[in-house]
Amino acid sequence: MDRRHFLAAGIATATAAPALHAQDLYRPYRGQKITISYPGPHPHYDAAQALFDRFTAETGILVERDRTPYLDMHDRQVKEMRRQQGDYDVVTYLLTWKSEYAGHQLLRPLDDLLAGPLAQPGYALQDIIPGYLESIGRVGGPGSYLPRSPARLYGLPYGAETSVLGYRRDVLERLKLPIPTNYTELLAACEMVHDKEKIGGLASRTQAGHQIVHAWLLHLTPHGGQVFDGNYRAALQNEGGVRAAETLARIVQTGPDNHANAGFGEMQEAFLSGRSAFYLDSLTVMNLADDPKRSKVAGKVAYAMHPTARTWSGLTGGFGLGIPANARHPEAAFLFIQWLTNKENDLRVAISGGNAGRWSTLSDVEFRSRRPEQSILPYAMKIANPAWRPLIPEWDTMARDVIGQALPDVLSGKRTAAAALAGCVAPLDAMIAAADWRKTRTGSAAGNDLFTASRRVGPGSADPSVA
Repeated sequence: MDRRHFLAAGIATATAAPALHAQDLYRPYRGQKITISYPGPHPHYDAAQALFDRFTAETGILVERDRTPYLDMHDRQVKEMRRQQGDYDVVTYLLTWKSEYAGHQLLRPLDDLLAGPLAQPGYALQDIIPGYLESIGRVGGPGSYLPRSPARLYGLPYGAETSVLGYRRDVLERLKLPIPTNYTELLAACEMVHDKEKIGGLASRTQAGHQIVHAWLLHLTPHGGQVFDGNYRAALQNEGGVRAAETLARIVQTGPDNHANAGFGEMQEAFLSGRSAFYLDSLTVMNLADDPKRSKVAGKVAYAMHPTARTWSGLTGGFGLGIPANARHPEAAFLFIQWLTNKENDLRVAISGGNAGRWSTLSDVEFRSRRPEQSILPYAMKIANPAWRPLIPEWDTMARDVIGQALPDVLSGKRTAAAALAGCVAPLDAMIAAADWRKTRTGSAAGNDLFTASRRVGPGSADPSVA
């Protein structure tokens, strides 16, 4: 064999080796059937489920679907995962459920699997957006949910979200307003839009309970606030929390008319219908705003970073994929979630309308060409904050029954922001004491160092900017 043929044969062998190894991974599990619990309707999973049959064709592993509205998934999943052997091999969980599931040993840790013989060549865990991996995947360490020792990985983010500022280009051009980069500019722009254009400045969630708490959280960490300090003492009544609540009140005052009791749907509709000039919430609006069938502002919208106040900070939210501890086929389930979240398939889903979860997807030429509205995301992901909210099992009750009942008084003027938030301290402290968090956990103080580090990870400039 001459040198050219020798080199060609070597290249062919090297190219084929990963594919052969991949087939070796799946061969022992051909014919097994796994069942996945996932949300629907949901834009990301509507796109993702198109890959399920492809996975079967490539691996021989069958996928049975249990598609459920996400508000009903939690109770169904817990019921199955508490049995000696459940019907689910893969569960899609909301990030606020992860500490509960892991704390009750309902999920199987993934660290050993990702380092073991079933690991897919080239999977590149470090390519996953760190704010997503930390907030959705890891449990343990400071605060019980931040990725420091002894934190373990219990899930892989899939359908994760961060926040973006959507704005009407035509409105800003008419009023000769700059694209807001901070809250001072945003609030001033909202007032001018309300006065001059006779529409709302920024649409917001206002409904009591979880919805209004979400709206307040959007402004909390950018203003330097937090719900608890590093010793799990209530801190929401401090300066950052008060400023966030006052900011929310100012936003609502200059927002769309007849916008009381607005949830996520009503808030998003106000922007898509042209009744507000700004949108500050989940990136899911990008799938809708340029669709003329669903948006009256198609072709008029662009996106910028979540504005800064004391610091840059963006939302982390959405779903992850985990394997129940009582799964019938945990190895096949792991191969499935690893395949679904790898570089190639993350790109496929993102191009099809799902949410990108990897740096490599955001930098891909085809993705940037097919979805140009998402050009801001490489910057927005740098400030996605894994400590955006407490991720302890008690948080849902705290948000719904305590903070979410106090904040409406701020919007109505019944109480000042300082008084309303101060009234939350005693019930929150009582819930923390009952759960014994101060005794068993370090708290979230270390999250500040973690967040600073996460901002430096990934491609491009470390300085967030408008794109």
